[in-house]
Amino acid sequence: MNKPPIPLPPIQSLKALEALDRLDSATDVARELNLTQSAVSRQLKTLEEHLGTPIFLRDRRALRLTPQARDFAAIVRESLEKLTQAALTLRLQPSGGTLSLAILPSFGMRWLVPRLPEFATRHPDVTVNLTTRLHPFSFQSETFDAAIHFGKPETWPGTEALPLLTETGRPLASPDLLPKGPVTAHALGKLPLLHIQSRPNAWRNWFAVQGVDTQLPTGAYFDQFTALMQAVHHGLGIAILPDFLTESERAAGKLVEACAAPPMTLGTYHLVWPTGPISPALTAFRDWLALIAEEENLPR
Repeated sequence: MNKPPIPLPPIQSLKALEALDRLDSATDVARELNLTQSAVSRQLKTLEEHLGTPIFLRDRRALRLTPQARDFAAIVRESLEKLTQAALTLRLQPSGGTLSLAILPSFGMRWLVPRLPEFATRHPDVTVNLTTRLHPFSFQSETFDAAIHFGKPETWPGTEALPLLTETGRPLASPDLLPKGPVTAHALGKLPLLHIQSRPNAWRNWFAVQGVDTQLPTGAYFDQFTALMQAVHHGLGIAILPDFLTESERAAGKLVEACAAPPMTLGTYHLVWPTGPISPALTAFRDWLALIAEEENLPR
């Protein structure tokens, strides 16, 4: 005899749990969900009764979730995101399909997005939805059709990859930091050096190419190029920045070369998708990007 299905908790109570885990404040949860604090409390109490187990650490000063409830909230968050994405896709229903693409913020905004109008002109029936991700991920755990990754394809098992852009970079600084112009590689090693988390060995490799054995000074790390470029612009230090991101800044003199050395290859951006059959939308997008790479004479 089949067991009766276990009823799911009310969606509103799940949303309250996810928001409390993320915001750590019942007041902020109420504001985000456009509810009163008492309504939020009722939703959470309803969920606790439905689950039949405590989800709070009793604290007079604040609502605090148990470790088990936080683990459950993480699953709820992922499920709600998938439902939202699926509902959006179903509502739009373009005849050519949709493509859910994860992009690296700086590369996506500065390289890919300016080229997307051409794709939209060629394929008006395909909708491309963009979401930022800073690091590679498993397609089994994320609801993306494809992604833009930086690095080596062999480190992304179970995927196919199309090279898009080989990134070159050079040390750049604010003109106020180096008013007399570029310095030698040895002198550069004594200046404040800034780092990007996704290229942790960039400076070490750069000095090795210059034949300089130097003890790298400790410097600030940034997780996105946008913030790193702002730090360089305001004179906080010197950073190795990608050429494709800094063309306009260098042309305008807002950023200057810190050392008269040739640009260094840092790695390659790829379009990545799971191995196996792919949708017509992804096929169209992949073939279009392959054409872009060929037309711009980029490495293939």
